[in-house]
Amino acid sequence: MLQNDSLTGSSVLSKESITKDYRLACESRQVSLLGRKDTMGGRSKFGIFGDGKEVAQIALSRAFQLGDFRSGYYRDQTIEAALGNITWQQFFAQMYAHADLEHEPSTGGRSMNGHFSTRWLDEEGQWLDQTKLYNSVCDISSTAGQIPRAVGLAYASKLFRNNKDLHDLTNFTRQGNEIVFATIGDASTSQGMFLEAMNAAGVLQIPLLTSVWDDGYGISVPVEYQTTKSSISKALAGLQRNEEEPGLEIFTVKGWDYPAIIETYQRAAALCRAEQVPVLVHVTELTQPQGHSTSGSHERYKSKQRLKWENDQDCNVIFRNWILQNGYATDEELEQIEIEAKETAHSARNQAWQAYRKELDKEYLETIQLLQDAMRSSAHANELSNIVLELSKTYLPVRRDMVSSIRKALRLLGREDNPSKDALKASLQNSLKDNAQRFSTHLYSDSADSPLNVPPVKPEFSEESPTVDGREVIRSYFNALFERDPRVVTLGEDVGFIGDVNQGLAGLQEKFGELRITDTGIRETTIVGQGIGIAMRGLRPIVEIQYFDYIYYALATLTDDLATLRYRTAGGQKAPLIVRTRGHRLEGIWHSGSPMGTMLSSLRGIHVIVPRNFVQAAGFYNTLIKGDDPALIVEPLNSYRQKEILPDNIGEICVPLGEPEIIREGNDITIVTYGSMCRIVMEAAAQLQKSGIEAEVIDVQTLLPFDIHSRIGESVKKTNRVIFADEDLPGSASAYMMQQVVEKQNVYRWLDSAPITVSAKDHRPPYGSDGDYFSKPNADDIFEAAYRIMQEANPEHYPELF
Repeated sequence: MLQNDSLTGSSVLSKESITKDYRLACESRQVSLLGRKDTMGGRSKFGIFGDGKEVAQIALSRAFQLGDFRSGYYRDQTIEAALGNITWQQFFAQMYAHADLEHEPSTGGRSMNGHFSTRWLDEEGQWLDQTKLYNSVCDISSTAGQIPRAVGLAYASKLFRNNKDLHDLTNFTRQGNEIVFATIGDASTSQGMFLEAMNAAGVLQIPLLTSVWDDGYGISVPVEYQTTKSSISKALAGLQRNEEEPGLEIFTVKGWDYPAIIETYQRAAALCRAEQVPVLVHVTELTQPQGHSTSGSHERYKSKQRLKWENDQDCNVIFRNWILQNGYATDEELEQIEIEAKETAHSARNQAWQAYRKELDKEYLETIQLLQDAMRSSAHANELSNIVLELSKTYLPVRRDMVSSIRKALRLLGREDNPSKDALKASLQNSLKDNAQRFSTHLYSDSADSPLNVPPVKPEFSEESPTVDGREVIRSYFNALFERDPRVVTLGEDVGFIGDVNQGLAGLQEKFGELRITDTGIRETTIVGQGIGIAMRGLRPIVEIQYFDYIYYALATLTDDLATLRYRTAGGQKAPLIVRTRGHRLEGIWHSGSPMGTMLSSLRGIHVIVPRNFVQAAGFYNTLIKGDDPALIVEPLNSYRQKEILPDNIGEICVPLGEPEIIREGNDITIVTYGSMCRIVMEAAAQLQKSGIEAEVIDVQTLLPFDIHSRIGESVKKTNRVIFADEDLPGSASAYMMQQVVEKQNVYRWLDSAPITVSAKDHRPPYGSDGDYFSKPNADDIFEAAYRIMQEANPEHYPELF
């Protein structure tokens, strides 16, 4: 017997703790079984569960301390329940997509089940004390997507421990004593994100404890098709540390062996916490009793022998037998626990369902009543009766069904003088407003710290203000920023020793140290993940993607994780990361630097900033640092050596987001552009002036947000003509700008000519000056586009060019 045997750390195996663990394992299993029934019965849309992993997850939770972080995936229900982060009622509320934070605090019904999070922000969007929480980063469904940010969460502990200037941030750390528990299914370790992250963790030597739940399959594909040597711990053996070389510490343990897995996690966590060594725990011989998800049965692809083995090796069954064999409880005592666990699960499910349906049923009855009232005095009584009948036959009607019914009814009522019509309209408007609040809020910050609330500070110049290269402007800004704010760190390829490839950080690593200005390997995905995790812990990272085209390596992490974080937690979590890169006009297929349309389609939830020079760039960095939203800044690559006047207040200037700037006034035509295209358009505008055409040139400055005060519309109202010019592919950012202005600002009312876009060719630009000229918009293209518009309006005054 192991009763009262002390394990590594503070855990003790006693009858009370063992039977408590068994109770939780039984409850979690019952919840999984009921969850599948609810999905198959139509109560929920989808179900994915942590059955078969209960014992391993209980062992992990025993090593979890206040202030630690879980960066896991959608099978971690037992961990979250063990830590007290969810109740089983909340688990079912998420299954039902209950869009009420009081019932579903993880995501407010926005994520499918198994996506857990703790709320780090109060109702005002301000940070809570993370050291008093069992922190859980909101899960994402994309496989291995949780791992890049785990690197950053753990790296933050290293920064907190080694940078004394951060020790007063006591709401975020206890001097770096926190560790990060990353979890992942074994099949997902084949993803490049995972392998890149393990390499990064070994290089960085950070307190990251990664658990691999190995049940032998990735949906239907067995491990021999997934992993070299059919074992992730064997495949990663080359990363194992030794006395001469740092690396990972690797443990392997069977997921059904309760005492062994408890001991393993105690040892692993103690090592990870004390020495800040990355650890991999490979938990083998796990099962998946209900298969991958409710989308299908695992009996389709598992042999009878495998299914029998899984039944025999079920961790809960073996745990039960171990308890009996070691005398910790009698069979009768365990049966009573199992009965109570089933009752607990059923009660939680019923309470969650009743709470979910209560408000819906009330709205359903109100909708039926409104429709019946309208039917009584309408010429379309029969059609309205059919709408009522259709709604009444709907199985478990939801708000979609009610709103759709009201809309159909209002179409029928048309111009009828029906006394119930106003009530239907009011109901519809209230419902649309309420559901916009439920499902379409918190994409960006609405707190007092939103960057949109940062007041502008204009640059100040004097007779002593020097004219310098653009790179010196941005370097001066970063120098001021790092002196002012110890929370700011930057990392990326070549940012440290050589001060980035364009010298924007030259000499700053020597001044501020490697902890704050840090070189990384070539690993864009985990560079971004590192930044996300650091930002989640209250620091202010600026991470660099060396050239804009390289952002594709990190796009999944940016779009799935960072861009959706505040939204998918309904305002419960944030990560104000700034991603710095450079692009535009560098020649060549892989360095052309203008995939703006891709960014605009992928990064809603992240501000996209496109400054035309480095004074503007500095102002945007300052605005973002004072705010609490993530952002992407694309610095103009061809401006590092162009001359600018260095403001006397370079460290204080703030440029507002969403406010275009008129950089050349004119009355004949408006040309809307941004970034490095500003120089080209200004050159074209000077040539147009010689032909008697006065072009007004507007620098958009930020694409997300876009012209929040409709200044471009005011310009078009004056000129009655507009061109949208950028160097992205046709139909990308230029079409986006046109939609924002023509549709949202309704400028069609003022147009005397059709609005047009001027963009690059359909292909990436080839190398060389000729390749650039003939594939990207140039001053001649802009000139001729504007001239053709003016010629159409006045052909006598503007004769054909050629």
